[in-house]
Amino acid sequence: MLITELQPTEFDVYYKRYIDKLPSNTSLLKSFSEGKENTINFFSNIKKEKLEYRYQPEKWSVKEILQHQIDTERIFMNRCFRIARRDTTALSGFDQNIYIEPSGAHQKSIENLIIEFSINREHSINFLSSISNEDLCFIGNANGNAMSARAAAFVIPGHDIWHQEIIKERYL
Repeated sequence: MLITELQPTEFDVYYKRYIDKLPSNTSLLKSFSEGKENTINFFSNIKKEKLEYRYQPEKWSVKEILQHQIDTERIFMNRCFRIARRDTTALSGFDQNIYIEPSGAHQKSIENLIIEFSINREHSINFLSSISNEDLCFIGNANGNAMSARAAAFVIPGHDIWHQEIIKERYL
């Protein structure tokens, strides 16, 4: 399943900012596998003194951003799973900001966050490897908008790139 096959009617325009971060010729599984390695390398190479840095008091730290990426992948893969299984229940949105404090990101080492990310990503790759293209194309409803299972999945690696670019611009 290539990203070029994704149609604008399969997702809300808000998610285009993430999907557009992916190369036009990438496949879903390739974007997840390469994204895993890139994310691990990226966060592994950030200096320890920058991990809890905030460029403004109300902004997330680097560790909180990685935790946010993990949490977002969990939510979007749940959407992907439910839509691919033909669940037509309207899936709710989520307030990403309230997830940070109870996540305990600052009590976790960067090594443990990377392990958490890696295990979560392997789970996602395993699931994506097990479903058909037909199921990936099924369109459900997420946060009040049409969303295909594959669009929910493609958001994830693009979202990772989005946050890594912000870290490069504002944190490092």
